[in-house]
Amino acid sequence: MSSFKTSVMFFRCVNMSAPQHPHLPGKAATPGAGDFSYVGIDAILEQMRRKAMKQGFELNIMVVGQSGLGKSTLMNTLFKSKVSRKSLVSTPEERIPQTIEIKSISHDIEEKGVRMKLTVIDTPGFGDQINNENCWQPIMKFINDQYEQYLQEEINIDRKKRIPDSRVHCCIYFIPPTGHCLRPLDVEFMRRLSKVVNIVPVIAKADTLTLEERDSFKQTIREELRANGIDVYPQKEFDEDADDRMINEKIREMIPFAVVGSDQEYQVNGKRLLGRKTKWGTIEVENIAHCEFAYLRDLLIRTHMQNIKDITSSIHYEVYRVRRLNETNGQPNGQFSVLLFFPLTHLHCPVKQQCGVEQL
Repeated sequence: MSSFKTSVMFFRCVNMSAPQHPHLPGKAATPGAGDFSYVGIDAILEQMRRKAMKQGFELNIMVVGQSGLGKSTLMNTLFKSKVSRKSLVSTPEERIPQTIEIKSISHDIEEKGVRMKLTVIDTPGFGDQINNENCWQPIMKFINDQYEQYLQEEINIDRKKRIPDSRVHCCIYFIPPTGHCLRPLDVEFMRRLSKVVNIVPVIAKADTLTLEERDSFKQTIREELRANGIDVYPQKEFDEDADDRMINEKIREMIPFAVVGSDQEYQVNGKRLLGRKTKWGTIEVENIAHCEFAYLRDLLIRTHMQNIKDITSSIHYEVYRVRRLNETNGQPNGQFSVLLFFPLTHLHCPVKQQCGVEQL
């Protein structure tokens, strides 16, 4: 009993004689630091926020659709700035490109101290020819080339501390507002590209349809997507939990988004807004009663941006990475040999099932 008292007294003496450091010099006191049971684990969130603010963010968006559907205008509307330039052609021969071109434009955007490098990838010439057979191939090649470029940087012995990310995070596919059904070109493109990139289909220039025509067209497109096994973003198999599933189900019920783009400002009831002015009135781009642009913006920027990037990195890129490493090691696709320097035990389950990768 006496020894116990002695040890307690010694502990108190040591604590009283030791200098007190409630927080590091130059740092603000941590919330809850006065609480005896407080450890400070929640401070990691602030550390992550500061680091992310210093590094900034990257977002790469590809827009695909035939000419005249308002791809450039919609991108300018999304980010409320001139992030996509319209092609200026002077001769009839140049008006329709003979082959699909891939054009990338990068911009540094800052809002409230948050910096983001936005890259918009346009595909002029897609769907503009009489014979559009295999017109998806240059786009597929471009997406895979970005994966290959990232992979080569990743496996480099003397690799960069932060690898530049040129991988396509999202592909917005523009569907013409015919009001009937998907064209064979639409089905073939989305069926093939949905396996390598996150596809978000939109009905372009939706103000050319009545509300009844729009709803019927959206329902027809959803049925055709299901019938052809096309899994657009957000993919059902990648829902992480019940909460994600509930949120994403509501989004899946709205796809494809019927959108209207405009970079023209108007005054309506004393408020500045983006819209399209007609003799019947002004179509307000961000008014959900007029179109579904606001839902698309929220999905791409405000609620699912990080998830879109995560699926690109952990699903689509990993599928490509596993296939390429198998080819390098002389293994047929779908089989995985033990690689000392490239462990894949961290892969998400859907990738393991799709690629035949087993836990080592």
